[in-house]
Amino acid sequence: MLYKFKSQAAADVIMLKASAEELLKIIGKPASPTGIVTVDQAPAAIAALKAEIERREAQGQGHAAPTSDDEARTQATADEFARQELVTLRQRAAPFIELLQISSAAGKDVVWGV
Repeated sequence: MLYKFKSQAAADVIMLKASAEELLKIIGKPASPTGIVTVDQAPAAIAALKAEIERREAQGQGHAAPTSDDEARTQATADEFARQELVTLRQRAAPFIELLQISSAAGKDVVWGV
């Protein structure tokens, strides 16, 4: 499944489900099929994403920690591959942060699933 984040102020940002749901969790939004980040909510969302990026980089982990035993096993297998090509939270969040910044500056909301 894909998430398509849209705004009237900028180009769409399309993400895979896992990445999008991780970002939504960080900004305190439910991982629902539809949603909105209003202009008023955008600064707090941007701050939350940047704070989490800084926290993970300070701990030396750019990616999400596994949340279940199955995910831990999958993560252990994936860690070997990830050492070669790790996509950090900073890299995954950058297009979404940019969308939020541009949209906020233009006074437009960011929506998905509509």
